[in-house]
Amino acid sequence: MQRLFATLIFILFALRAAVAQEDVVWVQIEAQPSLAAAQDRARAYAADLPDVNGFSLGGGWYGIVLGPYTRTDAEQVLRVYRAEGSIPNDSFIAFTRNFGQQFWPVGANLLNRPVTPEPAAPQADADTPTQDDTAQATPEPQITPADETPREARASEAQLTRAEREELQVALKWAGFYTAAIDGAFGRGTRASMAAWQEANNYEVTGVLTTRQRAALLQQYNAVLDGLGLRVVRDEEAGIEIALPTEVVAFEKYEYPFAHYTASGDLPATVLLISQQGDRDSLYGLYDIMQTLEIVPQDGPRNRDGDGFVLIGEAADFISHTEARLERGEIKGFTLIWPAGDEERRTRLLGEMQKSLTRLTGTLAPDQISEDQSVDLLSGLEIRKPVKARSGFFVDRQGSVVTTAEAVQGCGRITLEDGTEVDILSTDADLGVAVLLPRGGLAPLSVATFQSATPRLQSDVAVAGYSYGGLLGAPTVTFGTLADLRGLQGEETRKRLAMTTLPGDAGGPVVDAGGAVLGMLLPRDAVGSGRALPDEVNFAATGDAIRAMLDRLGLSAVTTNSLSPVPPEQLTTKAGQMTVLVNCWE
Repeated sequence: MQRLFATLIFILFALRAAVAQEDVVWVQIEAQPSLAAAQDRARAYAADLPDVNGFSLGGGWYGIVLGPYTRTDAEQVLRVYRAEGSIPNDSFIAFTRNFGQQFWPVGANLLNRPVTPEPAAPQADADTPTQDDTAQATPEPQITPADETPREARASEAQLTRAEREELQVALKWAGFYTAAIDGAFGRGTRASMAAWQEANNYEVTGVLTTRQRAALLQQYNAVLDGLGLRVVRDEEAGIEIALPTEVVAFEKYEYPFAHYTASGDLPATVLLISQQGDRDSLYGLYDIMQTLEIVPQDGPRNRDGDGFVLIGEAADFISHTEARLERGEIKGFTLIWPAGDEERRTRLLGEMQKSLTRLTGTLAPDQISEDQSVDLLSGLEIRKPVKARSGFFVDRQGSVVTTAEAVQGCGRITLEDGTEVDILSTDADLGVAVLLPRGGLAPLSVATFQSATPRLQSDVAVAGYSYGGLLGAPTVTFGTLADLRGLQGEETRKRLAMTTLPGDAGGPVVDAGGAVLGMLLPRDAVGSGRALPDEVNFAATGDAIRAMLDRLGLSAVTTNSLSPVPPEQLTTKAGQMTVLVNCWE
């Protein structure tokens, strides 16, 4: 840190003589809507960092910056301080032209701009002595002369398009001077806001902005986009033209149906252009698929109408915005992924992208797929995966599910294989069983029939479960034998099995040769023996104990006392139809 401090001090003195030139830049680290707040924050930063300066940004905002630096040195400072956590992640490179009067350090004026006048002191009584009776009055702020007469300003204003007039109202609203509707009509409210902006920025107050003043207002409004390299990019392959932050992202690859523009610097941002042929079914399929990706967190609003959708995912460290629309058999749109905490720049950039999106001829071809394919990836993007995946089985026609208690421990959200969210109805830690209740109910294909007769030792048994965590898309059936009617310590609520299982099988139904449920497979690490057991030794919570738990919850279970076997193929179908995947999410 000391070495970096010394380097930065050297840079400061080397560049101080060139401070007025536009080839130097700054690192803007914060902005505050009041001078007092900005001074407090500048003082706090100056206690830990060199080169802290503060400038007016216009519109009642005050920026805290580091510098001045060359562009190369500014990028290095930005990279190092971000990595150290010394400055916010949304800090960015700013330019001298966006700054007004300097307010920090007190008394400094690196840019040789007109000094902001100090607030006038309270008027003293005639009989009250002052500290300095000879002090001069506070100087009046310097008024910038207009570049056009009011008549000329109105004439140039008349040439503006409706979109340009609305843009000025948006900028005035952003600056805090306009509160009415954005309608492009310059009525009394708009004129009053223009006059207030002129007064705040030391212009002659007329209520009509001149050409130069309009440019200054828009420059203030667009200053937050400086350093992004916002340019219109024409992607002929994707058939999309759109404004992109070219100093933040760069093209990486095509991976149908996306054109990937990934982070090219320290700011962790990504843009995906969406381009494919299709119909409403394709659009709705894309809507569902996008929500399985890591880049679209579960939290956040989402909306789907007839021919388009919007998905907003909000995570602790990033926000993603996806929108797509179907027109003339082509689905086109984009995803913007941006760091959290940089909301003003994100929303401004998002608006520019939405406004500039133009549909060109053609879409990406389905064969544009890279060689780096994986079941964990979709079009080069990581699929959201649960923390753990276990098995369960339906016990009634309302869709109630029995699974292992371990499957639901520490979960922020629990879903079944079709995405249905469930609530934990009850958990028995000693038995190792949990009962889940689907939200809104389900109509399962089949439900468990519990065996009430006592099975024979060494009889054939099987367990149905998602051995590979849903990777195969359907449950598998593993065969074995019933080794003991009790646990190793004589527990009557457990049965010992001789079969080899995988972690994903836990929670699945253990059935006899006729397909009746004898119990539920327990996780191997939940046995509690304190010893490493052979791979073929497993345990199940007994069907009687599970039925007793269901009775206490007011859930009725179907039973049978038939021990008649069925063919293996029929057993596999019967066991698989009652089995369901249980996913645990953060």
